[in-house]
Amino acid sequence: MGFDADRVREIAERVAGSSGLEVVDVEMRGSGSARMLRITIDKPGGVTHEHCADLSREVGTILDVEDAVPGESYVLEVSSPGLDRKLSKASEFERFVGQRVKVMTRVEVNGNRHFQGQLEKFGDGRLTLDLSKPRPKQNKRLKKSVRQAEARPQKVEIELANVERANLVPEI
Repeated sequence: MGFDADRVREIAERVAGSSGLEVVDVEMRGSGSARMLRITIDKPGGVTHEHCADLSREVGTILDVEDAVPGESYVLEVSSPGLDRKLSKASEFERFVGQRVKVMTRVEVNGNRHFQGQLEKFGDGRLTLDLSKPRPKQNKRLKKSVRQAEARPQKVEIELANVERANLVPEI
């Protein structure tokens, strides 16, 4: 019997829900004795070290008792998604409207597959990015970026189904 990510996610979500946490991702990495089960959690306002430690302890116990991860040993890692968190579900795009995002599409939109801008809105399975504000860069690159921005559309609509990868862009 192999690794069942859905079963592990269900256990993690049951525990996380009782603490007001959301399970963002569950993945098994590596093989043999170098396997690592990574559970990524989040909540509005952010995740603390204590949230991660508590969830790790509770989920780890349940996984062991129910033998939900059969086979050799593994390391359980529970962490926050970080400042550049991955976005994949509609609820995540809805939650982060107004934030700066980087998006790569499966199929070109307006002759491009890579976009970075403010997530202006999300609805009906479509996200709208405002590309009008270039990200601050070095002076030479900023001038080039501004010229390029003037030549391309200032807003772009992308179907969620066309999003191959999306991440928040930290603004520090």
